Amino acid sequence: MSDPLLIYGATGYTGKLITAAAVKLGLRPVLCGRNQAKLEASAAPLGLDYRVAALTEPDRLAAALCGIDVVLHAAGPFSVTSWPMIDACLRSGAHYLDITGEVPVLEAAVRRDAEARARRIMIMPAAGFDVVPSDCLAAHVARRLPSASRLAIGLSGLRFATRGSAKTLAEHAGQGVLVRRDGVITPVPPGALSRAFDYGAGPRPSLNISWGDVSTAYYTTGIPNIEVYFEATPLLQVMLLASRYLGGMLSTGLWQTWLKTWADILPEGHSEEERAASAMVIVAEADDGAGRRVCARLRTPEAYTFTAITAAAIARRVLRGDLEVGFQTPARLYGPDFILAFAGVDREDLG
Repeated sequence: MSDPLLIYGATGYTGKLITAAAVKLGLRPVLCGRNQAKLEASAAPLGLDYRVAALTEPDRLAAALCGIDVVLHAAGPFSVTSWPMIDACLRSGAHYLDITGEVPVLEAAVRRDAEARARRIMIMPAAGFDVVPSDCLAAHVARRLPSASRLAIGLSGLRFATRGSAKTLAEHAGQGVLVRRDGVITPVPPGALSRAFDYGAGPRPSLNISWGDVSTAYYTTGIPNIEVYFEATPLLQVMLLASRYLGGMLSTGLWQTWLKTWADILPEGHSEEERAASAMVIVAEADDGAGRRVCARLRTPEAYTFTAITAAAIARRVLRGDLEVGFQTPARLYGPDFILAFAGVDREDLG
Protein backbone atom coordinates (compact mmCIF):
# COMPACT_ATOMS: atom_id res chain seq x y z
CA MET A 1 0.00 0.00 0.00
CA SER A 2 1.33 3.44 -0.96
CA ASP A 3 1.67 6.43 1.33
CA PRO A 4 -0.07 9.64 0.17
CA LEU A 5 3.34 11.02 -0.87
CA LEU A 6 4.15 11.66 -4.51
CA ILE A 7 7.72 12.22 -5.71
CA TYR A 8 7.70 14.06 -9.02
CA GLY A 9 10.85 13.78 -11.12
CA ALA A 10 11.50 10.43 -9.48
CA THR A 11 13.51 9.05 -12.41
CA GLY A 12 16.15 11.80 -12.34
CA TYR A 13 19.45 11.48 -10.50
CA THR A 14 18.34 13.36 -7.38
CA GLY A 15 14.81 11.95 -7.62
CA LYS A 16 16.20 8.43 -7.38
CA LEU A 17 18.28 9.40 -4.32
CA ILE A 18 15.20 10.91 -2.67
CA THR A 19 13.13 7.82 -3.42
CA ALA A 20 15.78 5.58 -1.86
CA ALA A 21 15.97 7.81 1.21
CA ALA A 22 12.18 7.81 1.57
CA VAL A 23 12.02 4.01 1.34
CA LYS A 24 14.80 3.77 3.93
CA LEU A 25 12.57 5.81 6.27
CA GLY A 26 9.78 3.27 5.79
CA LEU A 27 7.76 5.33 3.32
CA ARG A 28 6.06 3.95 0.23
CA PRO A 29 5.92 6.95 -2.13
CA VAL A 30 4.11 7.07 -5.44
CA LEU A 31 6.58 7.91 -8.21
CA CYS A 32 5.60 10.33 -10.91
CA GLY A 33 6.99 11.86 -14.08
CA ARG A 34 6.38 12.04 -17.80
CA ASN A 35 8.21 8.92 -19.01
CA GLN A 36 6.35 5.67 -18.31
CA ALA A 37 9.22 3.35 -19.20
CA LYS A 38 11.62 5.11 -16.83
CA LEU A 39 9.03 5.23 -14.07
CA GLU A 40 8.33 1.51 -14.38
CA ALA A 41 12.07 0.75 -14.29
CA SER A 42 12.48 2.82 -11.10
CA ALA A 43 9.32 1.65 -9.35
CA ALA A 44 9.33 -2.09 -10.06
CA PRO A 45 12.50 -3.06 -8.11
CA LEU A 46 11.15 -1.25 -5.05
CA GLY A 47 7.57 -2.49 -5.41
CA LEU A 48 6.27 1.07 -5.66
CA ASP A 49 3.32 2.48 -7.57
CA TYR A 50 3.78 5.11 -10.25
CA ARG A 51 1.68 7.60 -12.20
CA VAL A 52 2.45 9.26 -15.52
CA ALA A 53 1.80 12.97 -16.00
CA ALA A 54 3.59 15.89 -17.62
CA LEU A 55 3.66 19.33 -16.05
CA THR A 56 2.25 20.68 -19.31
CA GLU A 57 -0.94 18.62 -18.83
CA PRO A 58 -2.85 20.28 -15.96
CA ASP A 59 -5.80 17.91 -15.96
CA ARG A 60 -3.65 14.79 -16.08
CA LEU A 61 -1.39 16.21 -13.39
CA ALA A 62 -4.39 16.95 -11.19
CA ALA A 63 -5.54 13.36 -11.68
CA ALA A 64 -2.09 12.10 -10.68
CA LEU A 65 -2.37 14.05 -7.42
CA CYS A 66 -5.70 12.44 -6.53
CA GLY A 67 -5.43 10.95 -3.02
CA ILE A 68 -2.00 12.57 -2.47
CA ASP A 69 -1.37 14.63 0.68
CA VAL A 70 2.24 15.70 0.00
CA VAL A 71 4.12 16.36 -3.23
CA LEU A 72 7.92 16.33 -3.18
CA HIS A 73 8.91 18.00 -6.42
CA ALA A 74 12.38 17.08 -7.73
CA ALA A 75 12.17 17.94 -11.44
CA GLY A 76 14.08 21.05 -12.49
CA PRO A 77 14.77 23.56 -13.74
CA PHE A 78 12.43 24.93 -11.10
CA SER A 79 12.22 28.28 -12.86
CA VAL A 80 10.05 26.38 -15.37
CA THR A 81 8.57 23.54 -13.33
CA SER A 82 7.69 24.93 -9.89
CA TRP A 83 4.79 27.17 -10.93
CA PRO A 84 2.68 24.48 -12.65
CA MET A 85 3.31 22.03 -9.81
CA ILE A 86 2.30 24.58 -7.18
CA ASP A 87 -0.81 25.26 -9.29
CA ALA A 88 -1.59 21.54 -9.23
CA CYS A 89 -1.08 21.36 -5.45
CA LEU A 90 -3.35 24.34 -4.88
CA ARG A 91 -5.97 22.68 -7.07
CA SER A 92 -5.74 19.30 -5.33
CA GLY A 93 -5.03 20.43 -1.75
CA ALA A 94 -1.65 18.68 -1.50
CA HIS A 95 1.22 20.20 0.47
CA TYR A 96 4.17 21.25 -1.70
CA LEU A 97 7.88 20.57 -1.12
CA ASP A 98 10.76 20.96 -3.56
CA ILE A 99 14.56 21.05 -3.63
CA THR A 100 15.19 24.29 -5.51
CA GLY A 101 17.91 26.75 -4.57
CA GLU A 102 17.03 29.48 -7.07
CA VAL A 103 16.35 32.84 -5.44
CA PRO A 104 13.75 34.01 -8.01
CA VAL A 105 11.89 30.70 -7.67
CA LEU A 106 11.85 31.02 -3.89
CA GLU A 107 10.58 34.58 -4.07
CA ALA A 108 7.85 33.46 -6.49
CA ALA A 109 6.80 30.85 -3.91
CA VAL A 110 6.63 33.56 -1.24
CA ARG A 111 4.14 35.42 -3.40
CA ARG A 112 1.80 32.41 -3.31
CA ASP A 113 1.52 32.47 0.48
CA ALA A 114 -2.01 33.90 0.51
CA GLU A 115 -3.24 31.29 -1.99
CA ALA A 116 -1.69 28.52 0.08
CA ARG A 117 -3.30 29.76 3.28
CA ALA A 118 -6.66 30.01 1.58
CA ARG A 119 -6.35 26.38 0.43
CA ARG A 120 -4.90 25.28 3.82
CA ILE A 121 -1.73 23.86 2.28
CA MET A 122 1.94 24.40 3.04
CA ILE A 123 4.47 25.53 0.45
CA MET A 124 8.03 24.76 1.51
CA PRO A 125 10.58 25.00 -1.31
CA ALA A 126 14.29 24.33 -0.76
CA ALA A 127 13.91 21.21 1.37
CA GLY A 128 17.29 19.83 0.26
CA PHE A 129 20.89 20.81 0.92
CA ASP A 130 19.91 24.21 -0.28
CA VAL A 131 18.73 25.47 2.12
CA VAL A 132 18.04 23.16 5.06
CA PRO A 133 21.50 23.10 6.73
CA SER A 134 22.40 26.73 5.99
CA ASP A 135 18.91 27.86 7.03
CA CYS A 136 19.29 26.05 10.35
CA LEU A 137 22.76 27.54 10.86
CA ALA A 138 21.46 31.03 10.03
CA ALA A 139 18.69 30.55 12.59
CA HIS A 140 21.25 29.36 15.14
CA VAL A 141 23.47 32.45 14.88
CA ALA A 142 20.40 34.70 14.83
CA ARG A 143 19.21 33.03 18.03
CA ARG A 144 22.59 33.77 19.61
CA LEU A 145 22.51 37.41 18.44
CA PRO A 146 18.90 38.61 18.20
CA SER A 147 20.05 42.13 17.31
CA ALA A 148 21.90 40.97 14.18
CA SER A 149 21.47 43.14 11.10
CA ARG A 150 23.95 41.41 8.77
CA LEU A 151 24.39 37.74 7.88
CA ALA A 152 27.17 36.22 5.78
CA ILE A 153 27.20 32.53 4.88
CA GLY A 154 30.15 30.64 3.40
CA LEU A 155 30.05 27.17 1.82
CA SER A 156 32.84 24.77 0.98
CA GLY A 157 32.92 21.29 -0.53
CA LEU A 158 30.52 21.50 -3.46
CA ARG A 159 32.46 19.40 -5.96
CA PHE A 160 29.74 17.78 -8.08
CA ALA A 161 27.04 19.07 -10.40
CA THR A 162 24.33 16.99 -12.04
CA ARG A 163 23.04 17.71 -15.53
CA GLY A 164 20.06 19.49 -14.03
CA SER A 165 22.22 21.67 -11.79
CA ALA A 166 24.48 22.54 -14.72
CA LYS A 167 21.46 23.63 -16.77
CA THR A 168 20.30 25.83 -13.92
CA LEU A 169 23.75 27.43 -13.78
CA ALA A 170 23.59 27.99 -17.53
CA GLU A 171 20.27 29.81 -17.16
CA HIS A 172 21.90 32.32 -14.81
CA ALA A 173 25.04 32.91 -16.91
CA GLY A 174 25.54 36.61 -17.46
CA GLN A 175 23.25 37.66 -14.62
CA GLY A 176 24.27 39.56 -11.51
CA VAL A 177 24.91 37.83 -8.20
CA LEU A 178 22.01 38.35 -5.80
CA VAL A 179 22.40 39.74 -2.27
CA ARG A 180 19.90 41.26 0.15
CA ARG A 181 20.30 44.90 1.15
CA ASP A 182 17.97 46.43 3.75
CA GLY A 183 15.47 43.68 3.04
CA VAL A 184 15.55 44.08 -0.74
CA ILE A 185 17.12 41.55 -3.13
CA THR A 186 19.72 43.37 -5.23
CA PRO A 187 22.14 42.22 -7.97
CA VAL A 188 25.87 42.93 -7.77
CA PRO A 189 28.47 42.20 -10.49
CA PRO A 190 29.84 38.61 -10.45
CA GLY A 191 33.10 38.48 -8.51
CA ALA A 192 32.59 41.93 -7.01
CA LEU A 193 32.40 40.73 -3.38
CA SER A 194 34.89 38.50 -1.59
CA ARG A 195 35.80 37.62 1.96
CA ALA A 196 37.43 34.86 4.00
CA PHE A 197 35.78 32.09 6.01
CA ASP A 198 37.40 29.46 8.23
CA TYR A 199 36.03 26.15 6.96
CA GLY A 200 38.22 24.25 9.41
CA ALA A 201 41.77 24.74 8.12
CA GLY A 202 42.21 28.48 8.54
CA PRO A 203 40.72 31.39 6.60
CA ARG A 204 39.99 30.64 2.96
CA PRO A 205 39.11 33.23 0.29
CA SER A 206 35.50 32.98 -0.84
CA LEU A 207 33.48 34.64 -3.61
CA ASN A 208 29.94 35.93 -3.53
CA ILE A 209 27.33 33.77 -5.31
CA SER A 210 23.53 33.63 -5.65
CA TRP A 211 22.21 31.02 -3.21
CA GLY A 212 18.81 30.28 -1.78
CA ASP A 213 19.54 31.75 1.65
CA VAL A 214 19.47 35.24 0.16
CA SER A 215 15.74 34.62 0.01
CA THR A 216 14.93 32.15 2.77
CA ALA A 217 17.22 33.35 5.58
CA TYR A 218 15.38 36.67 5.55
CA TYR A 219 12.06 34.96 6.28
CA THR A 220 13.66 32.66 8.85
CA THR A 221 15.66 35.26 10.79
CA GLY A 222 14.40 38.71 9.80
CA ILE A 223 18.00 39.81 9.17
CA PRO A 224 17.80 42.43 6.39
CA ASN A 225 21.33 42.19 4.91
CA ILE A 226 22.41 38.78 3.62
CA GLU A 227 25.29 37.58 1.44
CA VAL A 228 26.34 34.03 0.51
CA TYR A 229 29.80 32.92 -0.60
CA PHE A 230 31.51 29.80 -1.98
CA GLU A 231 35.11 28.90 -1.32
CA ALA A 232 37.08 30.40 -4.21
CA THR A 233 38.05 27.30 -6.17
CA PRO A 234 39.72 27.84 -9.58
CA LEU A 235 36.56 26.64 -11.35
CA LEU A 236 34.36 29.11 -9.48
CA GLN A 237 36.77 31.95 -10.21
CA VAL A 238 36.69 31.16 -13.93
CA MET A 239 32.88 30.90 -13.95
CA LEU A 240 32.41 34.25 -12.21
CA LEU A 241 34.94 36.00 -14.43
CA ALA A 242 33.26 34.61 -17.53
CA SER A 243 29.87 35.70 -16.26
CA ARG A 244 31.17 39.17 -15.45
CA TYR A 245 33.03 39.91 -18.67
CA LEU A 246 31.15 37.72 -21.16
CA GLY A 247 27.75 38.00 -19.52
CA GLY A 248 25.95 39.71 -22.37
CA MET A 249 27.08 37.09 -24.83
CA LEU A 250 26.41 34.10 -22.53
CA SER A 251 22.82 35.19 -21.93
CA THR A 252 21.91 35.17 -25.64
CA GLY A 253 19.79 32.38 -27.06
CA LEU A 254 22.62 30.84 -29.08
CA TRP A 255 24.98 30.62 -26.12
CA GLN A 256 22.22 29.42 -23.79
CA THR A 257 21.54 26.57 -26.22
CA TRP A 258 25.25 25.73 -26.37
CA LEU A 259 25.67 25.80 -22.58
CA LYS A 260 22.65 23.54 -22.02
CA THR A 261 23.84 21.17 -24.74
CA TRP A 262 27.20 21.02 -22.98
CA ALA A 263 25.39 20.23 -19.72
CA ASP A 264 23.71 17.25 -21.41
CA ILE A 265 27.08 15.55 -21.91
CA LEU A 266 27.90 15.62 -18.21
CA PRO A 267 27.50 12.39 -16.23
CA GLU A 268 23.98 12.04 -14.82
CA GLY A 269 25.52 12.08 -11.36
CA HIS A 270 28.27 10.65 -9.21
CA SER A 271 28.57 7.27 -7.57
CA GLU A 272 27.72 6.48 -3.98
CA GLU A 273 31.42 5.98 -3.28
CA GLU A 274 32.33 9.40 -4.70
CA ARG A 275 29.60 11.08 -2.70
CA ALA A 276 30.55 9.24 0.49
CA ALA A 277 34.11 10.52 0.14
CA SER A 278 32.95 14.14 0.12
CA ALA A 279 31.53 16.42 2.78
CA MET A 280 30.23 19.96 3.07
CA VAL A 281 31.16 22.76 5.45
CA ILE A 282 29.00 25.83 6.09
CA VAL A 283 29.98 28.88 8.11
CA ALA A 284 27.48 31.54 9.21
CA GLU A 285 28.50 34.87 10.70
CA ALA A 286 26.05 37.43 12.08
CA ASP A 287 26.78 40.91 13.40
CA ASP A 288 24.71 43.84 14.56
CA GLY A 289 26.84 46.71 13.30
CA ALA A 290 27.65 47.76 16.88
CA GLY A 291 30.61 45.48 17.49
CA ARG A 292 28.73 42.33 18.46
CA ARG A 293 29.41 39.28 16.28
CA VAL A 294 28.72 35.55 16.43
CA CYS A 295 29.95 32.79 14.16
CA ALA A 296 29.25 29.06 13.85
CA ARG A 297 30.35 26.21 11.59
CA LEU A 298 28.37 23.18 10.40
CA ARG A 299 29.62 20.00 8.73
CA THR A 300 27.28 17.77 6.75
CA PRO A 301 27.41 14.86 4.30
CA GLU A 302 27.85 15.58 0.58
CA ALA A 303 25.20 17.90 -0.92
CA TYR A 304 23.25 15.50 -3.18
CA THR A 305 23.27 12.77 -0.56
CA PHE A 306 22.09 15.21 2.07
CA THR A 307 19.42 16.68 -0.20
CA ALA A 308 17.80 13.25 -0.41
CA ILE A 309 18.02 12.71 3.35
CA THR A 310 16.58 16.08 4.41
CA ALA A 311 13.85 16.15 1.74
CA ALA A 312 12.64 12.66 2.66
CA ALA A 313 12.73 13.48 6.38
CA ILE A 314 10.70 16.66 5.88
CA ALA A 315 8.19 14.80 3.71
CA ARG A 316 7.69 12.26 6.48
CA ARG A 317 7.10 15.03 9.04
CA VAL A 318 4.54 16.70 6.80
CA LEU A 319 2.77 13.38 6.22
CA ARG A 320 2.47 13.10 9.99
CA GLY A 321 0.88 16.55 10.24
CA ASP A 322 3.94 18.50 11.41
CA LEU A 323 3.35 21.56 9.26
CA GLU A 324 2.01 25.10 9.05
CA VAL A 325 -0.01 26.36 6.12
CA GLY A 326 1.34 29.04 3.82
CA PHE A 327 4.91 29.66 2.70
CA GLN A 328 7.43 28.22 5.16
CA THR A 329 11.19 27.83 5.49
CA PRO A 330 12.75 24.74 7.08
CA ALA A 331 14.37 26.36 10.14
CA ARG A 332 11.49 28.74 10.75
CA LEU A 333 9.15 25.76 11.08
CA TYR A 334 11.40 23.08 12.57
CA GLY A 335 13.95 25.22 14.43
CA PRO A 336 17.74 25.73 14.34
CA ASP A 337 18.46 22.33 15.88
CA PHE A 338 16.45 20.32 13.35
CA ILE A 339 19.65 19.70 11.40
CA LEU A 340 21.40 18.07 14.37
CA ALA A 341 19.11 15.03 14.19
CA PHE A 342 20.87 13.77 11.05
CA ALA A 343 23.86 11.44 11.07
CA GLY A 344 27.14 12.98 9.97
CA VAL A 345 26.20 16.51 11.09
CA ASP A 346 28.33 18.47 13.52
CA ARG A 347 27.91 22.10 14.64
CA GLU A 348 30.36 24.24 16.58
CA ASP A 349 30.32 27.86 17.73
CA LEU A 350 33.42 29.80 16.69
CA GLY A 351 32.77 33.07 18.44
